[in-house]
Amino acid sequence: MDASEAVALLMSPQGRLDPYPTYERLRAHGPVVEAAPAFFVVTGYAEADAILRDARFGVLDDDLRDNLWPGWRQSAAVASISRSMLRTNPPDHTRLRRLAAGAFTPRRIAAMRDVVTAQADQLIDAMAERGRDGEPVDVMADFAYPLPVGVICALLGVPPQDRPLFRRWAADLTGILEPEITPEDLAVADRGATELSDYFAELVAARRRAPADDLTTALVQVHDADGDRLSGEELLANLVVLLVAGFETTTNLLGNGLVVLLDHPREATALRAHPDFAPEYVDELLRYDSPVQLTTRRSDAPARVGGMELPAGSWALLLLGAANRDPRRFPEPARFNPWRAQPHPLSFGAGPHYCLGAGLARLEAQVAFPLLLRRLPGLALAGTPRRRTRLTLRGYDTLPVTVTAAVGDRGTPAGTGPATP
Repeated sequence: MDASEAVALLMSPQGRLDPYPTYERLRAHGPVVEAAPAFFVVTGYAEADAILRDARFGVLDDDLRDNLWPGWRQSAAVASISRSMLRTNPPDHTRLRRLAAGAFTPRRIAAMRDVVTAQADQLIDAMAERGRDGEPVDVMADFAYPLPVGVICALLGVPPQDRPLFRRWAADLTGILEPEITPEDLAVADRGATELSDYFAELVAARRRAPADDLTTALVQVHDADGDRLSGEELLANLVVLLVAGFETTTNLLGNGLVVLLDHPREATALRAHPDFAPEYVDELLRYDSPVQLTTRRSDAPARVGGMELPAGSWALLLLGAANRDPRRFPEPARFNPWRAQPHPLSFGAGPHYCLGAGLARLEAQVAFPLLLRRLPGLALAGTPRRRTRLTLRGYDTLPVTVTAAVGDRGTPAGTGPATP
């Protein structure tokens, strides 16, 4: 199978559901392969990492978008994403990112551990009650979504009663991030973008009337003080992307990771007994089945990567899920091994666009997995989980499990020190 055929397979429904065999077909052609004129596919870890950090490579900006898709401003989804830090290059990206970065410092994130633990405990209590008679419980609906959405909504100042609205709106909008999208999918994404923007327009108006101690108020005050630092379009677009990125990736990490742990009972038992192993486990879960599988970059100048010459104007499809299984970086990459030495997966990217909320996502997962395993010791799959048919954001639609009546004590136990795996 040549590279272009492998890319076509990757975009198919079968390829999206399980991309890893196709990644290996592409890897057989080398860490960087030209699948079409000026279109390169990257499966190598070192090569993907280098491109993400290289100033010669950027994301799709307005000028490029105008050339490729003159009518893009008529799409609410494309227009919204294009005004966010997700799809801007320096200096605009640097300016936008700096405005929100204060909410995601390591100190602020560490201070949220008790809040995350309390929310996780409440959700586990509800799961145990709902499944006490042996009825299946959907982890995605009852835990993996409400935990991270509750955390990011608290940061943004979204009232608790509004949080259930966002799962469908975000699912609709994020279709725009897929490498191929149909007109029907675009219409759905536009609907989600419009609903989200309308919601945040109302929240912005509310914060002008009654400021609060939240990130929305902080960004509103920046905009009102100096529109050159943050325009009205940028304000709404970045509130939308902070919300969606703040839970979508973590939701998928929690679902993907729990399935891996249930499939590896020995490793799950070790984490249950030693919650202080959680940072290593979470990094390996991110590597093993990344919630973000790909991103793209375009070169502004010629570059040599992985032995290939990429002319100026080339597109690079960076398959992060494949890079995370590069055998040159990770011995036995298809084996789940939480005791790897410093895995550093590329699941949150690298360089200027490294995920602003990566630390918060890691914290939520580091709290969630040991708590789930300890408080629900009989946790087991109840049927086959159903995957979403998406490639960029890899996760589950539903994840049915059964729980036992015996529920462990609340709260994260103190670490018991290292153990020999």
